[in-house]
Amino acid sequence: MRLTFLGTGTSQGVPVIGCRCAVCRSQDPRDRRLRTSAMVETRGRRLVIDAGPDFRWQMLRAGVCRIDAILLTHEHKDHIGGLDDVRAFNFVEYPVIHRVDLYGTRRTLACVRKDFDYAFAADKYRGVPELELHEVDPAAPFAVQGVEVLPVGGHHSPRFEVTGYRFGPLAYLTDFKSIEPAEEAKLHGVEVLVVNALRYRPHDSHFNVEEALQLVRRVAPQRAYLTHVSHEIGLYDTADSALPDGVHLAYDGLRVEIDDGYETTGSTEG
Repeated sequence: MRLTFLGTGTSQGVPVIGCRCAVCRSQDPRDRRLRTSAMVETRGRRLVIDAGPDFRWQMLRAGVCRIDAILLTHEHKDHIGGLDDVRAFNFVEYPVIHRVDLYGTRRTLACVRKDFDYAFAADKYRGVPELELHEVDPAAPFAVQGVEVLPVGGHHSPRFEVTGYRFGPLAYLTDFKSIEPAEEAKLHGVEVLVVNALRYRPHDSHFNVEEALQLVRRVAPQRAYLTHVSHEIGLYDTADSALPDGVHLAYDGLRVEIDDGYETTGSTEG
């Protein structure tokens, strides 16, 4: 299994427009962060988690020519804003149309239908994104073309629920602010845990670094990666070196290999 971090930044990305802080002016590519997204490759399948406004460039940058599904964590624009660009995958072998399977909770899919209503119109114009929607029950596991997926529910804030996903030895959470014990129990036994950590100061709707590290300590994975970080986290070298052993600050383009008993192809192409 391979995990690729396509984006590791907040809703504003890093650098932030107009900001002149040291992080936003940094020339280290690890300090330049697109909106948070990831790709999981296993069993010959390629699953993308979230498709925000940077989705097109993330696919180009990673050299991706084919995806099998997109899993959405929630409906905020930095996680669904790029869905129009799935058209490239729909029509790459035109006139054959390959619909993209899209998974999300009922609330998330309702927002997709609203925001991209032209894709679901009875009389669609030529070239709209072709999406096949699949509703996720946060309490029930499901399969995506043979890949078992376990949803992990949490709250972004008291108003918004968010869904993380476990793929065997890997669990990926973003935009969590709280998680109930029963949902946290779904994470036990993972080898790699990805969790959001916005900044050091507390935030109303995201884990800060200490809250993320508390979860990591309770789950006790072999490795953990912090994502969805803001420019307030500081320069990569400084922030990463301050983390406990086994915990790393993720960065765009980072690839993590995980042994799940299935061979991963050496290239994202195809």
